[in-house]
Order: sequence, then structure tokens, then C-alpha cells
Amino acid sequence: MKKSEDFGEWYNEIVELAGLSDKRYPIKGMNVWTPYGWKIMQHIDRYIRHYCDDTDHHEVLFPLLIPENEFSKEKEHIKGFDAEVFWVTHAGLNPLDVKMLLRPTSETAMYPMFSVWIRSHADLPLKIYQIVNVFRYETKMTRAFIRVREIHFFESHTCHADFEDAERQIRENFEITEKLMRHLCLPYKVLKRTEWDKFPGACYTVGIDMLLPSGRSLQLGSIHQYKDNFSRPYEIKYEDEKGEHKYVHQTTFGMSERLIGAVIAVHGDDKGIIMPPDIAPYQIVVVPIPAKGSVEEVYSEAKKLAQELKNNEFRVHLDLRDVRPGNKFYDWEIKGVPLRVELGPRDIANNSCVAVRRDTGEKATIKRSELQDRVNTIIASISESLLEKATKNLENNIVDATSLDNLPEKLIRVGWCGSEECGRKIETTTDRSILGNDVSDASPRKVKCVVCGKDAENVVHLSKPM
Repeated sequence: MKKSEDFGEWYNEIVELAGLSDKRYPIKGMNVWTPYGWKIMQHIDRYIRHYCDDTDHHEVLFPLLIPENEFSKEKEHIKGFDAEVFWVTHAGLNPLDVKMLLRPTSETAMYPMFSVWIRSHADLPLKIYQIVNVFRYETKMTRAFIRVREIHFFESHTCHADFEDAERQIRENFEITEKLMRHLCLPYKVLKRTEWDKFPGACYTVGIDMLLPSGRSLQLGSIHQYKDNFSRPYEIKYEDEKGEHKYVHQTTFGMSERLIGAVIAVHGDDKGIIMPPDIAPYQIVVVPIPAKGSVEEVYSEAKKLAQELKNNEFRVHLDLRDVRPGNKFYDWEIKGVPLRVELGPRDIANNSCVAVRRDTGEKATIKRSELQDRVNTIIASISESLLEKATKNLENNIVDATSLDNLPEKLIRVGWCGSEECGRKIETTTDRSILGNDVSDASPRKVKCVVCGKDAENVVHLSKPM
């Protein structure tokens, strides 16, 4: 299946062939993480932990179950999630006095504890995060990593003395996102959602969005400013320096396993996935190519070569399977290993090896004495090339429109006056969602609302979400 012909079928086929996930578990949308896919997720989690720890967040682990009475305290929040939660009603054969649910996200699990932990201004800011599974009853067609019912999820929750400090936290979250996405070589947009599309209970929501090859958008994560919307029902207060009790201001920041789906979608080709080196389970695969009478020598040298690369802190796999080299090439191209290093009798005689890039297919003969420096350069070049190519592709698929007629399957930018009436008309006329305006674009533009024609400063992005 070609990616350009049917992205959906290509994606499903590649995920299966690369061995990233197994959907045959007997609950739809709750897939099994296979070793290769789980290694990718662990590398992503490692970067998330690094950047959170580096900004004085602290990792926690909250229980999976949330009592209904706690979940119900923020009415807008429960209304937003009511159709998506999994309820637990019995313990053994006994009905529970208070129903419980599997966390769809953890505000209502954490905030009763925050009201206990926070007493004084000295306890602020409180910055915690966890990497856990959340559960949402997805009713649409499921797709590995992109639309599932059990979701591998990162979420940070913070409490602050005032709105300004919470805003500072949101800017810090933007910085963490930028650093993380560079490891994934993913371009993205940070778009402020409309009032009717914000997270239930939030003051405002910012989505982290990218564009799929199908022309649809995919939300990779979100950042929410809560003000004191949750601290009031959960009684999260602190005593300030004057002895006055005030409600804290809160933010959250979340991303999910969709990050893997985005990497597959953006970087993959008709041969398989292409892994950015920073998150690849194996950055290099060493493939020995023995000739008749040279098997032992080639395998022995290949082991030495693989160990040299491992000693220089590359993640390396030595493929000693008893199959043809061509089969090995095919398998590792599907799995997207960034660099393949081949070693045969002629290479040994010349004290060299052959390096093949997965992203471009370029081959280079490298002297063993120069291997370390050359591999470092090639690995860095692969990351730069993947990000540059993906960024150009995103930019080439953003279209400015002055009417709502005959819009292409791309990311569309239009002027919007900001009124809900015009916003709703944009969405119903185009069968697209307003993802919002780009928060990184600080320069105001003089545009006309695409519906009413009035002057407008909002330039919003439209797309059909995945």
C-alpha cells in the first residue's frame, strides 16, 4: 500500500509490519504494546521526564480510580467527560455505595489531595506530573496510537499564587514542547481553541496540533489555563504573607502516545517507518554480509564493530539471523532504523564498512578509523533532514483563504471577527473545526472576517480533525 494513495490503510499496515502494537487483545481500542513500540515510547517518556525534572516538576503516581462524588464537583468538567468514562459499579458481587470511574484525566483525582497539601504561600508553586494510562470510551473507529481507549498519557498539574505566575508556567510548557518536538523532528502549531472547544472547566485551552498526510489535523497535546475554576469547588487555598486566604490558580499540560502516531505519519514512506535517531530503539543496525568460506571471520568482525559503536553510546543491534541480507535490509527498513552498517569480506580487507541512511538511502564507504566521527555526523544530519523536510511539508500545506468555497484538504487560514455566530458558521459551512489562532504569532494582522466581512485581527486555522 502506498502512503500517497490511501494514508489510513498505509498507516495500519505499517504499524503491523513494523511490530509496533498488537490490536488483537480482546477489548477493542486497548492494544498491546510490543517490545519495539514500547521502546520508542520509553525514549519519549525519558525526554519528558528530563525536561519536567529540569524545570522543578516532581513525578507522582495517583490511583487509577476516582470516586463519582469527587468527579462531580466541577460540573462543566463532568459534563464534558460524561459520555467517555468507564464506570466501576461493583466490588465482587457487591454494589458500591459510591460509583467509581477509571481516570479519563486526573484533575478530580489530584485536587482533593492538593487541598490537603497546600496551606501556605510557601507551598507554591506546586508542580507535579505523572506518566500513566488513562481511559476514555472512544466511539469512533480506533487506530493504533492515534485513537484508542486505553491511552498512555503524560500530564502535569501546577498550582500558583496568581494568574500571572500560572501564565509564566504556560510559557514554560511551550518551551518544554519545543524541546521535545525537536527530538521527534516534528513541526507543529500551538493554537488557542475557541470558547466552545476548550477543555471542560478551563479558562482557555491551547492545542498542540500537526498535519497528517491525509490533510487532517492531529492534536498531540494540550495546555490549559484554569485560573481558579477548579480550586474553588475543591477548596484549594493558601494563606498569603498578609494572612489572607486565597484560591490558587492552576494549569495542566498533557500529551499522549499520539506522539508515536505522528512520527509514523509524518516521517514514514512506502518502505516503512523512519525513526528520528533520538527516539529510535536502535539507532544503528549492523548487518554482516558473509561470503562462502568467510562466515566466521565476518561475524567475528561484525561483533567487534557493533561493540565499538555501543562503546560510543549508540543504541546498536547486531543482526545475526540466518536469513539473506536482503531480507534483513527489508525488515529494518520497515522498522525505520536510522542507519544500517554493512560489513563484508571486502570491507574487512579494506578496513572499512558501508553505512546506509534510512531517510535518503544514501550509501557511504567509511574507514573504520573514522567511523565514530562519521556516524555522529550522519546521525545528526538525519535528525536535521527529517525536521527540515517535515517543516517544509507543513508550510506548503497551509493555505490562506478569503472565502469558504472549494477549500482543499489542507490546513486553512481565514480571518474571523471572533463572534460565536460567525465561528459556528465557518465550521458548519466548511465541515471543519476552528483549531484557533497561532499563539506564537504576536504580530496583529489586518484581515476581514470570512463570514461577515468586518475588520478582524483573528487569523484562525481550520481543519478536519483526525
